[in-house]
Amino acid sequence: MADAPERIRIDKWLWHARFCKTRALAQELVSGKRVRVNGARIDKPGRAVGPGDVLTLRLGTDVRLVRVLDCGERRGPASEAQTLYEPLDPEP
Repeated sequence: MADAPERIRIDKWLWHARFCKTRALAQELVSGKRVRVNGARIDKPGRAVGPGDVLTLRLGTDVRLVRVLDCGERRGPASEAQTLYEPLDPEP
């Protein structure tokens, strides 16, 4: 993914990484103040994220902590989506 952009909108990244089924749901997640970027709560779906940013996502009753590794170019298969982030969640 050498041609991938350096930064990407958070809603688009959440959709590419398959945390949300649609971009509209990703926008709702961000607008609902259920996403933090590097510890700061955000509410704008247009907020740019890039490699190295740490995201805290409140998905239903679960909280996920991930580091962005790549922006990606498209919403591909799950195996491709998993290369976009590194889970930082503690092991159960």
